Amino acid sequence: MQTIAEKVLLLSPPGGLFDETVVRNLLPDRSEAARKVLVHRAVSAGEIVRLKPGLFLLAPELRKTQPHPFVIAAMLHSPSHVSLESALSRHGLIPEAVYQVSSVTSLRSRTFHTPVGVFSYIRVPAADPRAGVQALKVDGRSWAFVATPLRAIADLIYTRREVSWVKDGLAFLTESMRIERDDLQAISFESLDEICQSLRSRRTSDYLRALAREIKT
Repeated sequence: MQTIAEKVLLLSPPGGLFDETVVRNLLPDRSEAARKVLVHRAVSAGEIVRLKPGLFLLAPELRKTQPHPFVIAAMLHSPSHVSLESALSRHGLIPEAVYQVSSVTSLRSRTFHTPVGVFSYIRVPAADPRAGVQALKVDGRSWAFVATPLRAIADLIYTRREVSWVKDGLAFLTESMRIERDDLQAISFESLDEICQSLRSRRTSDYLRALAREIKT
């Protein structure tokens, strides 16, 4: 009889990620209780890794490909999109590597400490959560929702409630975040109005519009 890990391996899910729906489909003749027992045995045997209740990952030696952190982030807490320092690093705007994946969600803030890393989610209410967010191909088979540079900055300003254009100006981005002015001048402001209308934060909107005026002069 094949183990759960062996059955999942035949499916070859991208990065070895799978959820309880996959387990249910692989073992349709088993009861929910029986499936939980089999999953528990597989976790105890080190064949699969539990990232959270209902979300699993094949053990490293069984994976055909490695899971991209942004894909894991999307599956851990949805709806969400990768943003803040993680998105700024992805777009090459901040110099250092970011070892924690930071995302934004319309749900409550929370953090997951998993065997494959730390994933944090900060609540940013938005009329249109996908304003300024794009689907990016992060590896050969996987896509993830990632904030554009402008949306990542908007999310950053929104969550840093002590930051304002009047008090901090461009220095917050160029000094505190160490983003080069030339890189700021290269970002697109096409979705500026859409982002401002969606976030409904006067402080954030004022910062973004002042930023646009500053770097275009």
